Amino acid sequence: MQKRDELDAQIGAVRHLEASIRDNSELIEMGEAEGDAEIVKEAEQALQETLREARSAQVETLLSGEADANDTYLEVHAGAGGTESQDWANMLLRMYTRWAERRKFKVETMEVHDGEEAGIKSATIKITGHNAYGWLKTESGVHRLVRISPYDSAARRHTSFSSAWVYPVVDDTINIEINESDLKVDTYRSSGAGGQHVNTTDSAIRITHVPTGIIVACQAERSQHKNRATAMAMLKARLYEQELQKREEAANAEAAAKTDIGWGHQIRSYVLQPYQMVKDLRTGHETSNTGAVLDGDLDDFMEASLAARVTGYADRVSDAE
Repeated sequence: MQKRDELDAQIGAVRHLEASIRDNSELIEMGEAEGDAEIVKEAEQALQETLREARSAQVETLLSGEADANDTYLEVHAGAGGTESQDWANMLLRMYTRWAERRKFKVETMEVHDGEEAGIKSATIKITGHNAYGWLKTESGVHRLVRISPYDSAARRHTSFSSAWVYPVVDDTINIEINESDLKVDTYRSSGAGGQHVNTTDSAIRITHVPTGIIVACQAERSQHKNRATAMAMLKARLYEQELQKREEAANAEAAAKTDIGWGHQIRSYVLQPYQMVKDLRTGHETSNTGAVLDGDLDDFMEASLAARVTGYADRVSDAE
């Protein structure tokens, strides 16, 4: 039934595009015949929106990777820099949350570590929706912010860094074996809102996978057992993502370089002062509408990154435009 719903949605999207092109083309012909420039203008604007939707759908056909259709976890970590970087991490978390909401995806908070004065030190969210991982997988990396710091009394310009890490939710068809002897399990009290019980018992769980050094944490539930189960699911997802990375590296060294998620690898720069610019350092795609980007308007950046992963596709899109 899930596959049927996905196919229905895809067929419906194509029929919507066909109907939009047909209806607006007829409106343009009618407007030109009657000399009504306003109708022509509105129909042309509608066709431009249809073109944007078609480009998005075209890129989505590239999401045929092994885990692209899966839901996804997204982690955000503040870099060095104290309050300024922690505020930037919180801005990034909001940006991705707004992006998911625009797509009608479900967002669930797994764990949050608040900053001392403002922002967050780290956070993990789960995004549920068709192709959530496929769309977000190129967002892993370091994001740089340049702005006049609201926390600097001298109003000086600051550069801050935060990182995003994206890995797919593992479904029941994927078997990941984990030895209990390889795990270090810690319990601690949850932080932030959640009620008296959550904040006064050691219900939060942190699991370290000793062989790989991978650490996951969950404090979303009141029950320690539920948090442990969720944390184990997150650990399986991280190990699976690691295996996907190894396969990609073995298959294509160039692709491995593009998907490097090391702390030193900056993928995007957000400049708010002295000018307004968001630029992806991998594809060269940029915009001066920083407010829209920080409010979740990321599709153009994601499409450019996904297209760049497919040999020659970016050139074909450019030629078509």
